[in-house]
Amino acid sequence: MRRILTCLAAGTLAATALPGVAAAETTPVPRTVTAKFETPALYDDEAGGDADADDPAIWVNERDKARSRVIVTAKNGGLRVYDLRGRETQSFATPDAPGPDDEPGRFNNVDLVSGFPLHGRLVDLAVVTDRGRDKLRFYRIDDGVLTDVTAPDAPFAFNSTQEEVNEQATAYGLATFRDGRDFLAIASRRHTPELGMFRLVAKGAKVSYQRVDRLLLPDTFALRGGGSWTPCLEPGELPQVEGMTVDPALGVLYAAQEDVALWRVSVTGGRFGYTPRMVERTREYGVPAVYDPETEECTVDWSADPGEGGRIAADVEGVTIFKTGRYDGTLLVSSQGDDTFYTYDRLTLRPTGRFAVVDGRVDGSQECDGAAVVNTPLPGFPGGLLVVHDGQETPSGDRAATNVKFLDAGFLNKH
Repeated sequence: MRRILTCLAAGTLAATALPGVAAAETTPVPRTVTAKFETPALYDDEAGGDADADDPAIWVNERDKARSRVIVTAKNGGLRVYDLRGRETQSFATPDAPGPDDEPGRFNNVDLVSGFPLHGRLVDLAVVTDRGRDKLRFYRIDDGVLTDVTAPDAPFAFNSTQEEVNEQATAYGLATFRDGRDFLAIASRRHTPELGMFRLVAKGAKVSYQRVDRLLLPDTFALRGGGSWTPCLEPGELPQVEGMTVDPALGVLYAAQEDVALWRVSVTGGRFGYTPRMVERTREYGVPAVYDPETEECTVDWSADPGEGGRIAADVEGVTIFKTGRYDGTLLVSSQGDDTFYTYDRLTLRPTGRFAVVDGRVDGSQECDGAAVVNTPLPGFPGGLLVVHDGQETPSGDRAATNVKFLDAGFLNKH
């Protein structure tokens, strides 16, 4: 989501960055990399089934690496499953609206769970946020084949009634992890700074969940030079989170509050922990802006920039971790506003570089919403696999088109 809009807010937080990560730093020239494969274009129009690729996850088949899968949400277009060459192997439609005046399903983000005990055996699951119906949905993965195992009585994630769900302040971003014997999912709430933590629960051969904790990130921020700042948003909206990932070895959630910053939050003990801290802010942080209802865009007054922003061009989006050891590796985040990605040392969060996915064998990635990476060597990807969303798939003529790109992740070892 690329818009930034003005609103009144309740909570105010002084924005302090983590040690070693400057609030504003010289922006490095991006390294350029190219993709090896891409998925077919999805078209966000009636002829294309209103399909809009958004967030990917990578499932590694430990028995047969060639049968590994990339799972992608397509919003109204449901869920798509691809092989390692980007060829579709399965698709799932979104659920119908429960009533004539209600919202149908709309799949936003996806993440994976490994070794979940279900009906007498350990299984892998794809977990999806259904922002249309305000639910989490679950798909069992058997040798690369997905089966819907969502419990029919799975509750709303954030709302109490269908009428509230229809307002669409619903489950949005997603990250999953394991804490001891508990399998947990963190979902963000659309158009709010709220995060919910949910414990996954087996119900026979189906999967449901129970909410166990809640966290509200701030929506107003104290500036060092005095005064406060709220991001420019459409009236009635607050700065939301979408991109998220959990580093279970460190007990840390990284949450991308789109217009504001990348946050670090403790999630040890199956609960949200210490006060959230910023890893890096957006360039637009602290800069006054005015919302224009005619264009539905914000006009930013860069002449009044207080100089407290970071390098990331809003929105802060897809977040993922390239793990090379128990604590070693690279954290990467999509800088959607300038079509690049920033990287950080996984343990220290020291900035290590910047890259862009440019045209090559296939076209590059623009306006990236989601990303996923694994370090496991896979057929065609000896350095591991990085998958990134492309919000402007080309060539597409006059139709809005999206897809995902597949890259060898070996270049991340050099960051």
